[in-house]
Amino acid sequence: MSFEQFIQEKILAKRLADTGVLVVYDPAKRYQDICKGMASDRCRVIDASAGSIEAREAALSAFRKLAEPEAKVRQLLIYVPAQAPRSDEAKQRDPFSIYGGCGRVFPEGAGDEYQQLCLRYKPDYATELRTLFERDPNPPLAVINGVGAGSGWPILQDRLRKSSATEILLTLMAPDEMQAAHLKDDKSWVDEAKALTESVLGLTLKTRAQTLPPIADELWRHVLFSEFCLDLPDAVPETLSQVPHAPQSAQPVIYDLCDALRNDQRRRDLYIDQAKAVEETLDLEKHCADLDDLGERDTFPFEERAFLKAAVVAIKEGDRDRAWSISDRHSDSVWASIGESQAQWSLIRAALELVAACEDYDRELSSHAKDLETLVGFYVSRLREVDRLHREFEQSVSASLELQDSLTDVTLFARDHYAKLAGKLQHLFSRRLESEGWPPEKILRNADVFDLRVKPILETRGRRVAYIMVDALRFELGEALRSQLSDDDESQIEPAAAYLPTITRVGMASLLPNASQALRLTKKNTGLSAMLDTDEVVTVPQRMKVFERLYGDRFAEMWVKDFVRRKESIAENVDLLVLRSVLIDTLFETDPESAFSQVQQVLNRIRVAINKLRSQGFEEVIIATDHGFFLNTHAEAGDVCSKPIGNWINLHERSLLGDGSPDGHSMVLDCDKVGVKGEFRQIASPRTMAPYRKGLGYFHGGLSMQETIVPVIRVQLRQSEQPGVAKATVTLSFKGGKTRITTRLPVVDVKVESDDMFSADRAFEVLLEAHDKNGNTVGEARPGTLVNPATGTVSLKPGDTARVAIKMQEEFEGKFTLKALDPNTLTEYSKLTLETNYLD
Repeated sequence: MSFEQFIQEKILAKRLADTGVLVVYDPAKRYQDICKGMASDRCRVIDASAGSIEAREAALSAFRKLAEPEAKVRQLLIYVPAQAPRSDEAKQRDPFSIYGGCGRVFPEGAGDEYQQLCLRYKPDYATELRTLFERDPNPPLAVINGVGAGSGWPILQDRLRKSSATEILLTLMAPDEMQAAHLKDDKSWVDEAKALTESVLGLTLKTRAQTLPPIADELWRHVLFSEFCLDLPDAVPETLSQVPHAPQSAQPVIYDLCDALRNDQRRRDLYIDQAKAVEETLDLEKHCADLDDLGERDTFPFEERAFLKAAVVAIKEGDRDRAWSISDRHSDSVWASIGESQAQWSLIRAALELVAACEDYDRELSSHAKDLETLVGFYVSRLREVDRLHREFEQSVSASLELQDSLTDVTLFARDHYAKLAGKLQHLFSRRLESEGWPPEKILRNADVFDLRVKPILETRGRRVAYIMVDALRFELGEALRSQLSDDDESQIEPAAAYLPTITRVGMASLLPNASQALRLTKKNTGLSAMLDTDEVVTVPQRMKVFERLYGDRFAEMWVKDFVRRKESIAENVDLLVLRSVLIDTLFETDPESAFSQVQQVLNRIRVAINKLRSQGFEEVIIATDHGFFLNTHAEAGDVCSKPIGNWINLHERSLLGDGSPDGHSMVLDCDKVGVKGEFRQIASPRTMAPYRKGLGYFHGGLSMQETIVPVIRVQLRQSEQPGVAKATVTLSFKGGKTRITTRLPVVDVKVESDDMFSADRAFEVLLEAHDKNGNTVGEARPGTLVNPATGTVSLKPGDTARVAIKMQEEFEGKFTLKALDPNTLTEYSKLTLETNYLD
């Protein structure tokens, strides 16, 4: 196809077919003959070269005929040998601009510039064309037709079954087994390869070898280093100036090659290995240490580390836009297929979101503190988001195997922002508590939850309700759980005021029937006991006996995890099923490092339990908790509160019961002012977010918003068959079929496909868990951009593929099975058998 035919068929004819009217502006009179050649019975061509008046009349007449149903002419092309009008004033003076407004014009943008059209016509000869335009900015059409005439790569095209130069170069760099075999036994292609690299890349191959590996190595080094150099805003460092690289004219080909190598899953690992090797061979990090701007492309791993540091600097300097820009460009790069890199960028994004939210809410907080009710309303509606972002940030920190110095800096920076906002909130909260008491009048009390939300359902025999008592499900976690429940069920969340002090033995007792009237706190030896009327309700069996006395055989209870595993259905006579979970509180108290991933498991198991409850005929679920908690990750060695003078019982190092006097460090409130009934006169708690003992990174028991405001979730179950991901195909793959992982953050590819029963825009969830031979969980999806931090699930649409890092437990080594599960039922969709082979 000649260049003239290309312009006619690929450019002008397509635009005519689009609207029926096209105005071609051509001040260089380059396309006049091309336009005339398009005249036919169906297409009327008006050439304005002959005179404007005649052309205007002819154009108007032809335009009118287009509207006649029986007219043969269906298209109108107007050729104007002048510059296209750009301003509104110029368009008013141009008699033909009205036709362009009704249809289309040429040229229409930068892509229609002459040089760009030539590059589109002969992309394999981009280097020659750019060199040609450097010599002559307006080469004739005949010259363009002659570029590459007589050249070609017939042997390579035949051996590799590729037609374009870019495809051939890509195959020489990363051939499959069959392509490599075709080149191994025949050396006739080598001369063509040398000519091709010289013509397209400006690379004169130095190797005298007649085999592919050394040629491919030289190609890799040249292509990768060329991309790095062409992307640099400034000159290449003097120490690297003698290393050959492609000319500016070859930039499109170089960029296309690198993008194709990075984006192709089959070639990605080879790209990573080659980039590391080239970086090491040329010692790029050392030679480029003084460069302030490395451009936008992260060809080499040292660039990604530099971009990471730049993002940290932007965060610390308060330049959010720059930090987001850097993160958006690089957090999904080829290096994200390395788990450690993915973890670091996720931490950057989590830090950026947390810092931004803290700064935004800090400006608003004081205006929402006129009274306790307003302050609590602001927290549950909006400010709770900061607690969520802080938890997700700490999850990112926990999921990072080791932190670079720069990430340690940004971690401390983000924690400091959260600490300051939490301290400001606590200051306002404690002032309102002292002046108004607890709880606010219009908020639900935890001690009323059973009587107001569960008991009315049970008044009708046969209505089945599950009462799920979760230890330490603070408000923002409750909202995270509610948002993950099935869209086919109706779920609502409301805030409740925890009974004080916010410890488990008191909080769980407050969730019992008639707690509002009968709960009393009494002294027992040197400690505390909770009484319901005359019965002690401190232990689980004691609390369950309360339900049993009231509901007899209509009542049953068990752990959430046991219910999920249970194969038998709950007896039909059971109307009240109490399910219990204490894992969140237990793990944060004993093993905070693994607590975050366990929190995901708790929420997921509750979802599974709810789905199972639906299948067994339960109509409603009420989820309640005893208390919230605070993550004190920013605590320094001296962050401790001194106890006020008095006779006190110390509870969880965050509250005191007894008698004493307030001071500048602790507030002391009368028990009757905060709704605490029993043998104690006063309750004390730190005015700040500090405990009475140093070194606590997680605490509850005190009087803070995070500890005292808890969620109550009501789920109305609908008995309908749920569409599920089981009707789709989930595919797991690891590095093109490899079975051994060499890092504790391996990255797997998750792909979802489905037939037409799924709409293309509907996202659904996949839960990824690694299990050992005994079924124990030894790895989970690391929270990040694609992985929900609260549930550990990946949301994908049919046809999507995601690269997900799996965080393996530190102590585990050996064979394991990575499973893709439905988070609602734990049904297995796909699995992958792998084995550890750590390099450390």
